[in-house]
Amino acid sequence: MTSVTSDKNNLFSPISLGDMALANRIIMAPLTRNRAGDGNVPQDMNVEYYRQRAGAGLIISEGSQISATGVGYPGTPGIHSQAQIEGWKRVTDAVHDRGGRIFIQLWHTGRISHSSLQPGHILPVAPSALKAAGQAMTYQGLLDFETPRALTLDELPDIVAEYATAAQNAKAAGFDGVELHAANGYLLDQFLRDGTNQREDDYGGDVANRMRLLVEVVEQTIVVWGAHRVGVRVSPENSFNDIKDSQPQQTFNAIAKKLSEYPLAYLHVLEGDMVTGERHVDYVELRNCFAGFYMANNGYDLESGDRAIEQGNADLVAYGKLFIANPDLPVRFAKNLSLNTPDQATFYGGDERGYTDYPNFSGG
Repeated sequence: MTSVTSDKNNLFSPISLGDMALANRIIMAPLTRNRAGDGNVPQDMNVEYYRQRAGAGLIISEGSQISATGVGYPGTPGIHSQAQIEGWKRVTDAVHDRGGRIFIQLWHTGRISHSSLQPGHILPVAPSALKAAGQAMTYQGLLDFETPRALTLDELPDIVAEYATAAQNAKAAGFDGVELHAANGYLLDQFLRDGTNQREDDYGGDVANRMRLLVEVVEQTIVVWGAHRVGVRVSPENSFNDIKDSQPQQTFNAIAKKLSEYPLAYLHVLEGDMVTGERHVDYVELRNCFAGFYMANNGYDLESGDRAIEQGNADLVAYGKLFIANPDLPVRFAKNLSLNTPDQATFYGGDERGYTDYPNFSGG
């Protein structure tokens, strides 16, 4: 790899999120793998999976539901029971023993769930009673999404409280911080985008109202964690889970400006549309609307990640599929080594195959 001049940063430059030093800027993106054990509790192979990847500057865990009603898929871990806290503690201990840092991603799937996954088989909740196109992944196989129940105004403080409790549980589990999942068509994103939020109260309408729930969650999570230990993930134009916004540039510029008022660890942005591959939002403009650290994500490699940081268009770069297949990705990047190819057939569910059996570089 070509060296850079000393006055410029790159992927291997250290960075500090407040008082937490990261050895590099190569971030492991949150990756749903559907391999939690009974009770949605992290199990042995999850411990090994995260331990192998502790060389990342920061690991962001797979999305972990804040409550039983936040569940949207089989085999995804939670952070709302004592057994889940204890399971995650084994993971964080393993990462810390290897010198790594790890945040947990706090998740509520909203309408992207199914009554068969809900306690008492109740309907999933959402900002508005709008059914998503597509199918839910359930224990009975793929089933059509259902029309969700719109959350009432007096229920929203309970949602905020569930995030705050999950943040407290994350502390008990030994995490270094939390990321709020406000992307990819899940509950917080459903409030942010006008394609899914048709409310006529203080949580719907203009973007200031649509971001109100996210802001309240941010504020309460910072109360738990303090400065620079809370990140937020957004996806301005990702259409995954049948979601859209009529003015993504304006909407997310405004969100970035509002989030600049808080001492966040970072703003994590999935750039472009995972479904179509298209990009219409100006992400440099969006990055310039945010006063803190900007984490770029979606399709970056070594060269483009380095370039984004050198040019000041990102402070950190998150990698997903490359970290699935290359547990030692920072080493491979540093030595400019060939990369293992991800096996997409083993991404979701299963055993250790395609999970903890990708080879590390062993050449010293």
